[in-house]
Amino acid sequence: MNAYTIITDSGCDLSKEKLTALGVKELCLTFRFNDSDTEYKSGDMPIAAFYQQMRDGRVAKTSAVNYEEFREAFEEELKAGRDVLYIGFSSGLSSTSESAQVAAKELAEEYPDRKVIAIDTLCASAGEGMLVYLAAKMQAEGATVDETAAFVRERYMKMCHWFTVDDLVYLKRGGRVSAAVALAGAVLGIKPVMHVDDEGHLINMSKARGRKAAIKALAQKYVELLEDQEQKMYFISHSDCMEDALLLEELISQHNGQKADLITDVGPVIGAHSGPGTLALFFFGKER
Repeated sequence: MNAYTIITDSGCDLSKEKLTALGVKELCLTFRFNDSDTEYKSGDMPIAAFYQQMRDGRVAKTSAVNYEEFREAFEEELKAGRDVLYIGFSSGLSSTSESAQVAAKELAEEYPDRKVIAIDTLCASAGEGMLVYLAAKMQAEGATVDETAAFVRERYMKMCHWFTVDDLVYLKRGGRVSAAVALAGAVLGIKPVMHVDDEGHLINMSKARGRKAAIKALAQKYVELLEDQEQKMYFISHSDCMEDALLLEELISQHNGQKADLITDVGPVIGAHSGPGTLALFFFGKER
């Protein structure tokens, strides 16, 4: 059985410490503020400081991992005699996975005795992260690269992403909601309840009046859509709003006694577009 390395990107919102413990390598998307040429990677700036700067009015922009970075990272593993499994950020939100697939295809031709598999999960944040986590666990238990890749491909279309944001201005900047919707949300206290669809895009599904109602709506989606009542695994990610993450966990726990398997930060890759106060829930459902 050939050794293989799992590689992901910083869109997965798993901490460097978590990824290291799992034996997963990470390539980082970058971000910068529009009033500066300084470019940062995830971890270069404390996450609370990043969101405080957004609250102070700075606008953050992100850049994808490019083809050259993927080719270099993949080839390093291939030259060392290891196959590669890349589990990546939704192509509906970034060109990162597309660049990985181009590099993988070229290298597969150059290294015919090795396997280079690049999967666009159509997932984001800890939805992508949960697939990475489970893939690493499979690898540790002895699964082959083909078995692990097959698992990821079979499961990613059942990965539910449900989330809400605190301020619609950030989604307005990215064209996710109209200026009129953002204004109404600010004036009336309307919070969107959104999900990631089958093509990996952010979709506005419903509205809740007030933050607590939106959090309750996320918990209700878990109750409605959970695929297997015996397999209650779920992750939560948040943009500098831990109290809300704990409230969501408590609401779910009241339903089935299950605590979150992981509560993690929404990193700059997602947070630059959704803003501080983003709260997201991830679990395997009957469908997305």
